[in-house]
Amino acid sequence: MNHNGVNPGPNRPPLIPPQTLKWLLAGFYGVLALLFLADGVYHRHAIFPWEEWFGFYAVFGFVACVMLVLVAKHLLRPIVMRDEDYYDR
Repeated sequence: MNHNGVNPGPNRPPLIPPQTLKWLLAGFYGVLALLFLADGVYHRHAIFPWEEWFGFYAVFGFVACVMLVLVAKHLLRPIVMRDEDYYDR
């Protein structure tokens, strides 16, 4: 079987070492934590009172993302789903 550089195969080392992935994830979570904490530092010109709550936009964004995934999975998927042999017919 011919393996290329993108998929090195089962007996070869991974493209990105696990230690590098751990450092990248730690950096990513660190940036997320700093951005979340920065929410309490600056003044917002909010229209509605709940926009001034600490972490409102982080929670709102997370809930909106989860809702988009659930709507796509449970409402849209049955509409656009085709049989496995749809193009073979």
